[in-house]
Formats: sequence, structure tokens, C-alpha cells
Amino acid sequence: MTTHHNDEKCMAIFEKLSEYIDRELDGASCEEIERHLDDCQCCHACLETLKRTVALCRKTKPEPVPDTLSNRLKELLRDLQ
Repeated sequence: MTTHHNDEKCMAIFEKLSEYIDRELDGASCEEIERHLDDCQCCHACLETLKRTVALCRKTKPEPVPDTLSNRLKELLRDLQ
């Protein structure tokens, strides 16, 4: 695995990582990503970080937004219109 990367190729891969993790891509796309990940340490690190983030989010219980924050956000959104 190399430490250098191709910015255009890496960005294209990065844009597909969520779909890759969720198994929403076709076989050819998955193979392309896997070949790139085998050769690109930066993208491989991004994938592993994204996997850990998803796992942490799945473990987190949803909390209601406090009314004061909710009301303030609604005010801000009204002001933007």
C-alpha cells in the first residue's frame, strides 16, 4: 500500500464510500474501490474512520432537542427566509 494518492481519484472514491459500506454499489464499482483501497493508504484510513463513525452512531441513542434550542433554530430559519 502506498502513501501517495491521486486527488481526483481519491475524491471519486471518497464520494462512494458510504454507498460502499452500505453495500449499495454494483460489483464493478466495489471492485474498483477495493483496488484503489489496496493501493491508497489515505483512502483506506478514510474508510476505516467512516466505518468506526457509523458504528458509533448506531450505538448512540437519539436524544430529543431541548425546546429552547428547537425554538431558537426555528427563529433563525424564519429570519433566513
